[in-house]
Amino acid sequence: MKNFFSNLFNRNNDPQSIISFDVINPVYSYLYNEKGSFEFKVKGIQEEVSVNLFYFPGSFDHEEGNAEIKKAGFSNSYEVLNELYKKIDIGVISEENMQDGLEYDFIHIQFYSAPSPEMKQYFKRVLNNFVIIFCCTNSLETNDFKILYSSSHFIDYTKGLLDTEYLDFNSPKNETQEIGIRDFKIVLQAMCQYMNIEIPESVELPSSENLIEAEEVTLETFEEFIKLVSRGAIEEKELKKQSKKLFKNYQKDTSEYHTIVEGHFDFFESIDAWNSDWKFDPEDAEYFISEMIGEDLNFAYPEKTYSHDLFPYIQSALEKLNLELMSYNTNGDNYLFFLANKDNVSRILKLSDLTKIEVDQL
Repeated sequence: MKNFFSNLFNRNNDPQSIISFDVINPVYSYLYNEKGSFEFKVKGIQEEVSVNLFYFPGSFDHEEGNAEIKKAGFSNSYEVLNELYKKIDIGVISEENMQDGLEYDFIHIQFYSAPSPEMKQYFKRVLNNFVIIFCCTNSLETNDFKILYSSSHFIDYTKGLLDTEYLDFNSPKNETQEIGIRDFKIVLQAMCQYMNIEIPESVELPSSENLIEAEEVTLETFEEFIKLVSRGAIEEKELKKQSKKLFKNYQKDTSEYHTIVEGHFDFFESIDAWNSDWKFDPEDAEYFISEMIGEDLNFAYPEKTYSHDLFPYIQSALEKLNLELMSYNTNGDNYLFFLANKDNVSRILKLSDLTKIEVDQL
């Protein structure tokens, strides 16, 4: 009887499948409440798996995103979302809800799989994009999801989304999808392991292995982290001193927050960083970031835009310099900003997880 009600009204909640709402929903909760973006290595999956929680309209509310939307022939991101909804038979967003600025979250999981025998002569690997969109099935509350799929690179993100197609994960239409779905189940299991999410006992696990490939944390791990977050602008003597101090603290057997983060704040203040209150003006951002990069940085922004609402405009300006603004998570009401080379952001986030030095991608 329990299994019957779990799958009532054709919801995506097969109690035996890991691709079910009972698994996807706690994954979403983790992404929403803990960490909205990360990359990690999964045993048996080529390269790293990328996991991101995005939302309409905010994730598209920047210069590049707006340009992509207009290029695709739409006036705003809600219209893009409505096109996706039409693909998966979800009622479109009303003009009233658009005006109210309601937010609609989705999860984008990206990873590579081995090619099918037919594709092997052309490709060494195939990219999988699984876009999970939440919906309601015979309910007023979110209780279901549908998946869009693409094996193309999202060079233009809006176009990439629009080019996805509905995925029936119980009936893949070709061997590429079949391989992607097989690996997607493994990735979901690894994500639950990474997020410390308990998988229901009824679920048939795709793997009996420990799926997360652990990277050993050494003194060199901290040295690499320091080099990247300082963009190499640190003397060798100071590098050795800070890495030894942070690694020694990491090795302490403790669960107390203040002991765990000992030395983190001091370290970020020792490099080229900007300590700001949670509320800051655009003029402050332009001044301090200009100081950090050694040249004037000016960026366009809508009138009366402040604090975290400035991030998309700051990042667009920094992207032209191949830089990205990041922050050490102080777990307080202030930011401790630093700049990273854009090519190093993924590795910094990985090292952040390994070293337990909390860094946020803004």
